[in-house]
Amino acid sequence: MSSPSFTVRLNARRGQRPPDSELGFGRVFTDHMAIVDYDGERGWFDPRVVPYGPLALDPAAAVLHYAQSMFDGLKAYRGVDEKIRFFRLDRHCRRLHDGAARLCIPAVDESLARAAITALVSADRDWVPSAMGTSLYIRPTVIATEPFLGVRPAKRYTFFVIASPVGAYAGEAFSPARILVEDKYVRAAVGGLGGVKAGANYIASLRAAEDAKARGFDQVLWTDAHEHRYLEEVGTMNMVARIGDEIVTPPLGGSILAGVTRDSATVGTTTTTSPTLRV
Repeated sequence: MSSPSFTVRLNARRGQRPPDSELGFGRVFTDHMAIVDYDGERGWFDPRVVPYGPLALDPAAAVLHYAQSMFDGLKAYRGVDEKIRFFRLDRHCRRLHDGAARLCIPAVDESLARAAITALVSADRDWVPSAMGTSLYIRPTVIATEPFLGVRPAKRYTFFVIASPVGAYAGEAFSPARILVEDKYVRAAVGGLGGVKAGANYIASLRAAEDAKARGFDQVLWTDAHEHRYLEEVGTMNMVARIGDEIVTPPLGGSILAGVTRDSATVGTTTTTSPTLRV
């Protein structure tokens, strides 16, 4: 599929990007968003970049009742040469495409996702920070918008992309002092939604995370859903362990997401994907 052309309607009221030193994570958004609509007869249609603003949803929209939604997350960086570069844009677009089938969502073609992301970043290039440790976080998302009450896949969807200039996710540095091994709650299991970036995966993790924080821990170390013996993820992140000269990662068996950074960081190393990381 050739890359679609996005119409662009620029925001007449431009916002002000915070200083790089004051950037947090996911609280300030750029001036625009990319949007594409879908229905069963037309497929994906009307690709456009418009001023950032609220989405109009019917109270009966399927996403509000049955959580039929998915997203991805990637970053763009401004180099010392002022050029803007993405980290593994192709892999993120492929993951968004490949995960749709599990959620009965019409796949967003990789070329369409790429075109939406690049069109948005082009419109908001001034929002890409340049300081070390900063980036433009990009969130492509698909939600079911058909208004109906009934358990079946929706027939109408909206694909949109928003962006936020960010610093480190957990402040100055992410070095939790205490991690709680979770052996009560289950975030995801083989056969469930753990292998795709569904919103439901994240809501499933909140109760355990809040309980851990109340007990003085910084993060939760998730174990497998069956025996609670094997390590799977830390919080909402892939994990790796170094054992001697070997990098060991949990297997992609359907309960954890295929992390793009995970795969990129282990290229060229001696890597084992094995369920032998035990509590």
